[in-house]
Amino acid sequence: MVSETIELRGHIIDSLILPKVLDEILTRGANFKIVEVKIGERRNDQSFARIEVSAPSSEALDELMLRLRQHGAEVEEKGDAQFAAAPGDGIFPTDFFVTTNRQTFVRIGGKEYEVRPAMMDSAIAFDRGKKQARAVKFIDVRKGMEIVVGHQGVRVAPMQRTTSRKDVFQFINSNLSAERPKTAVIREIAREFEVNRREKGKLLVVAGASVIHTGAAEYLEKLINWGYVSLLFAGNAMAVYDIESTLFGTALGVNLEQGALADDGHENHMRAINIVRSAGGIAGLVKRGTLTRGIMHACIKTGTEFLLTGSIRDDGPLPEVITDSIKGQEAMRAKIEGVTVAVLLGTMLHSFAVANLLPASVKTVVVDNNPAAVAKLTDQQTFQALGLVTDIEPFLRELVHCLEEIRAR
Repeated sequence: MVSETIELRGHIIDSLILPKVLDEILTRGANFKIVEVKIGERRNDQSFARIEVSAPSSEALDELMLRLRQHGAEVEEKGDAQFAAAPGDGIFPTDFFVTTNRQTFVRIGGKEYEVRPAMMDSAIAFDRGKKQARAVKFIDVRKGMEIVVGHQGVRVAPMQRTTSRKDVFQFINSNLSAERPKTAVIREIAREFEVNRREKGKLLVVAGASVIHTGAAEYLEKLINWGYVSLLFAGNAMAVYDIESTLFGTALGVNLEQGALADDGHENHMRAINIVRSAGGIAGLVKRGTLTRGIMHACIKTGTEFLLTGSIRDDGPLPEVITDSIKGQEAMRAKIEGVTVAVLLGTMLHSFAVANLLPASVKTVVVDNNPAAVAKLTDQQTFQALGLVTDIEPFLRELVHCLEEIRAR
């Protein structure tokens, strides 16, 4: 048996970090001995544990230590990070460290450097000239770059429960199913929206076409006009159906008021795309006075940033849509910096793409009528994510109602 001593610090009891670490050790066939433990006596007090971890082989221990670092474990004998040169453009060296979306630090020359941005499924590159550690994707890597390999000298800060005040994102410890009442939770989310706006936070909405199909567009439009939304991510479909509903009263040919197919309604989304393209884009359509309401109109009028990314299913697409998936991801990564709250509305694939880019510190609301999608999207951000299994329209309607009450005070 080979062994290593690790240390845990912080709110390791109430944030369930200590039991997660012990469970990880036992699940992987290793053993542990708690050498020392100090439990905080008051709510704000931090705790400490020193644990000796034993595994059958050095390889098994290294693999286990890598897993334990994801929970914030630090080895007692701290060393510097190890590097290897990237063997070619777009290629990481063997045994590169794979990042999570949690705050991460690398130790170099006895000094820790924070890895920015906090982004999962990346590697860590270090620029010795600028003294900067950054998370890089395959497309960012150039031959000869210094990339962190192994797990030595890497520290991952675990997500911990807040102790300052009651937080709806942390004290609702499970996703709300379709059967459970949600009014009280939505009221708390509305308060978070107001606090975020007042503190000049950056709120991102990721919206799917279901926002239009369910008749919820008017409520998202209000949130944009009221200044709660800083950034909107969507696909070609959401923007097209939003404009189609404004120009023709239909979404993919379905009359939104009557819920029935309109005569020749299937043509309307194509005609809407053509009108936008003839105006040179959405802003041109607003300037002409042709587009007078809707989500995209609100974005143009208020100066709210939006990013539309495409897929192979798209008709058109609209001129603003980024059709290259790599360029679309790069644009998302650039705009997502500084986001404090993210709301993912009824667009599973688009939401997965965004969730993979979000730091774990971002407060995330996931709303979808698919329980599996909600569960998957909230798994990555244990203490900062809240999932609601419901349709988009009742959620946004209730959210707007709660915000109207807050604004009237």
